[in-house]
Amino acid sequence: MPLTFRIIPDMALVYVQYSGQICPHETMQVFEDYVKHPDSRPGQKQLVDLRHVTKVDFDFPAFLRMQAKKAEVFHVPGFPTLVAYLADSSDTIRIARMAQRSWDGISDVIARMFTEEANALAFLGLPQTDLHALLARTA
Repeated sequence: MPLTFRIIPDMALVYVQYSGQICPHETMQVFEDYVKHPDSRPGQKQLVDLRHVTKVDFDFPAFLRMQAKKAEVFHVPGFPTLVAYLADSSDTIRIARMAQRSWDGISDVIARMFTEEANALAFLGLPQTDLHALLARTA
């Protein structure tokens, strides 16, 4: 599963792109790389793009462990984290909704699922309406 992240410091944005197969173990490895990255900061907005996923290898207990670890990192009082899941197929929408629900009750994390780029970017407070243009501008 190719999984990449890109931190755009001047926008306080982390763009995470999944492609291929989703696997919680590999997701945790990449998340740990993000946490150790010198540009990682509390309260960065997270844009999780699931639109290039072709297969979901779902392990519910591993998913819960992964979300608990993320909650430890994202739970920083005074630094709320917005998470936008961008999904476009029945499988990715299902995974995005499950991830979104896992944040229910966590006051410092506000997560939503979107099928349209413009809506996800607006939720994150970004003026751009096109993800490709945003990423090209910040390359």
